[in-house]
Amino acid sequence: MARGKWSEEEAWEWYERVGPVRGCNYVPRTAVNQLEMWQAETFDERTIREELGWASALRLNSARVFLHYLAWEVDPEGFKKRLDRFLEIAREHGIRAMLVLFDDCWNQEPRPGPQEPPIPGVHNSRWAASPGRSRVLDRSCWGKLEEYVKDVVGSFARDPRVLAWDLYNEPGNTGMGERSLPLVEAAFEWAREVEPSQPLTVGLWADYGDRMHRRFAELSDVVSFHTYDPPHVVEAKVRSLLAYNRPLLCTEFLRRQVGNTFAAVLPIFARYRVGWYFWGLVAGKTQTYYDWSCTPESPCYAPPRIWQHDLLYPDGAPYDPSEALLLIYWAEVEGRLFRARRA
Repeated sequence: MARGKWSEEEAWEWYERVGPVRGCNYVPRTAVNQLEMWQAETFDERTIREELGWASALRLNSARVFLHYLAWEVDPEGFKKRLDRFLEIAREHGIRAMLVLFDDCWNQEPRPGPQEPPIPGVHNSRWAASPGRSRVLDRSCWGKLEEYVKDVVGSFARDPRVLAWDLYNEPGNTGMGERSLPLVEAAFEWAREVEPSQPLTVGLWADYGDRMHRRFAELSDVVSFHTYDPPHVVEAKVRSLLAYNRPLLCTEFLRRQVGNTFAAVLPIFARYRVGWYFWGLVAGKTQTYYDWSCTPESPCYAPPRIWQHDLLYPDGAPYDPSEALLLIYWAEVEGRLFRARRA
């Protein structure tokens, strides 16, 4: 019989072992979406190695990485070999991965094979939901989804290069609502059957207090969340999550336009011992340096004066040098604070 959710004691023991989590959401600059990142024809090991080297130099120690069901379905063994290669490159740079299996965001009917180029001036224009609306709603497809979860999680269930499993990104987004909740619950069940040594989580991302989001927290070994809000809202949200009495990981933040910046938010996370992942590392084909308001109906052709997300230009130079210096400095500060609170 599969083991259940971790106890609070087990969750805190894990967190004390891993120490402060400082990470980014990672997609190489040459990939327009998760399929282009993981398919054999476009898996870009050279760029991944270069960019994770930049991340390591900035003292990041983790990367949240989106997988895709269709990349596995087309080529399960090849997909796992590429994932193993990614994890080894990350390990060489002192980076452990949080792996994301499903995702409700954006294009709901993804297809394997060559991906469309980015739409000029549009934020994340080709991001691909995984597995996509039709498979989420059609339970006759779930046998293959179960096989995907058990194969991928089971293959890396004892791998120290994997920090945690984020089973489903933003369930309910792109009009899915509570229709995604059954697959969330099933994903936890499937993953627990292969007994991973790493914690399982699904992040709270919209209304933290509604029934669906409370369920995400109830199922998770460690509580994760997204916040692109102004700093005072970030702190209020963190304080509300303390009631779960489990380690907290912010798996998405950074929206400079509203004051959600490294300088404003990292002290809040340190105060409450929150691990963190900003979005994203290098400006590239996802174009997430554009604001969310830059849509196919209203593209923003001029480069934005203030980037919404992303830290580095494609050549590795920082968008804002003071941010890069802060991350390096903050790694030492946060380490001291974490050790002091442990003592």
